[in-house]
Amino acid sequence: MTHNSTQVYIFDTTLRDGQQCPGAGMDLAQNLAYAKLAAKVNIDILEAGFPAASSEDYKIVESIAKMYAQTPSSPTVAALCQMREEQIVKTIQSIESLIPSKRARLHVYLPVDPELMQASLGSYANNVEQIHRDLSQYISMAVQAGCEVEFSPEGYSRMADSFDFVTDVIDTAIKAGATIINCPDTIGGACYLQGEEFFVNKMIKHAEIMHDRYPDKNIIWSAHCHNDYGLALTNTMQSIFDGPVTQIEGCFNGIGERAGNVSIEQCIMYLKAFGQNNSTTKNFHTNTNPQGIKDISDFVAHHMLPRQAHWPISGDNAARHSSGGHTNAILKNPQAYQPFNPQEVGQKITFVFGPLSGSNHAQSIIRDHGYSCSNDEKIAITQYIKDYFSNRRKGLTDKEFMQAYFAYRSPIAVNLYKYRKRQEYTQICLECVINGVAQTISAKSKIGGTALTTLHHALEEYLSPISIESFRSQSKDKGEEAISISSISISYNNELYTGIGEDIDIEVSALKALVNAVNRTIVQKDYAIKPQKKVS
Repeated sequence: MTHNSTQVYIFDTTLRDGQQCPGAGMDLAQNLAYAKLAAKVNIDILEAGFPAASSEDYKIVESIAKMYAQTPSSPTVAALCQMREEQIVKTIQSIESLIPSKRARLHVYLPVDPELMQASLGSYANNVEQIHRDLSQYISMAVQAGCEVEFSPEGYSRMADSFDFVTDVIDTAIKAGATIINCPDTIGGACYLQGEEFFVNKMIKHAEIMHDRYPDKNIIWSAHCHNDYGLALTNTMQSIFDGPVTQIEGCFNGIGERAGNVSIEQCIMYLKAFGQNNSTTKNFHTNTNPQGIKDISDFVAHHMLPRQAHWPISGDNAARHSSGGHTNAILKNPQAYQPFNPQEVGQKITFVFGPLSGSNHAQSIIRDHGYSCSNDEKIAITQYIKDYFSNRRKGLTDKEFMQAYFAYRSPIAVNLYKYRKRQEYTQICLECVINGVAQTISAKSKIGGTALTTLHHALEEYLSPISIESFRSQSKDKGEEAISISSISISYNNELYTGIGEDIDIEVSALKALVNAVNRTIVQKDYAIKPQKKVS
């Protein structure tokens, strides 16, 4: 970090704006759990909710504030309210436990977009003098109670010809004691191509005006950008690098109203990558702990709204690779196809074996599971596994991959199972390929013997001695035509190996399970990588 770097404060509104998104609401316990994760990420300000909305919302905000009050290093808690006296009072009460530590923030807003003012305020929108009186009174109430105050001129990016009106309300807010001015792109429609109408350019003018009027006041300018055109990150960063902003507001995973808010994790990593020693004369940093990003992102994905697999920074595919060229390079250099080390955000590089994966990837999976795969055979094994799951275009789990590996290594491949029961004996006949040679396993049981016990004794010629430790069969589905699934565990050299077999004939499913178990045993014996003995 350079010596002249400016801190950008992170204002997390996942619990407020995020929960306003349909389907994203959480109960009290989940809100508290989220607040603990936000503290681990070292978020500066957590907007815990809208306490005047309901008794439950009040309880959530109050509970988070009281929890944070027990830890001096926890974030400031912000609570949103409208310009109504009863809401101001209720909001102050909800966060009063943090007033002694100066970490209680009341966040009040007023629509300034002309269309939004008429739609939201009705005739009150025309009473400008009363608006100023109320704004001054309510902010003063909060300041006198010991809260810091953030004021948001809602719809700032669509103020149109109301620049002077917006100037006046910001002036009134600062004069009454507000120290944070948040200028939101409420409907996510801002773009730098608007020129002088671009909200960042208007923020620059307002910041200059307020600095001239109140040179002794340390006003923090904030941006709150929505993502309706997919420009939230660009607009937010421009408000910092080109504008006066040192606080940014957003949600983890970019959730929020409509198309969501700017993604906090993207902002953090953007500033980490480009905030220092860039082509501008400005340097910026955050005091966040990126190591906690993956955990909090996963929490939001699980309890609020699902996250896309390809979501930047924290998505499941952000550090997952399948392409043969990619995996081959990453196995040699983990940073070859990553813009940053995924460990920085609590991620780790993983691979998914698929139709485009290469032999080096296959070899690494096999060896990671403790089995051999030489350079001479890795191409053949890779092609076999792809053919084994030829219809699985979206990739294999490691369990499926190893299932195909065991099939490749298995010495006994049975093409046809036949058995015949007689009163005095049971006869089996298996047409096989054993170690590449076509053979027939044919055997008769003694009186009372089953097809399974007959095959058991016959297979001891290939693996001796073995004993069946457990056996069970069950139907896969309902009905007379249901598939039978058999599971058999055999013991060999004091180790257990389990095989699975499926067939409409319960006897054949048991025979398949036994062959599978024997094959697994032989593969383990012949191809498992033996741990090297330590030299004393």
